[in-house]
Amino acid sequence: MIIHIVVSLLIALGFLAAFIWAIRSNQYDDDYSPSVRMLFDDTKPNKQNV
Repeated sequence: MIIHIVVSLLIALGFLAAFIWAIRSNQYDDDYSPSVRMLFDDTKPNKQNV
């Protein structure tokens, strides 16, 4: 039982460390554009294909 508690605490600390790293490296700064990125065309269509 103690082994399970220790392992679960290590896993939880790993996820906490990954979350803190993501926040410090500005992973969550832009929360608007990913939700609407699929609505914008990346490339313009060729005149030959239209």
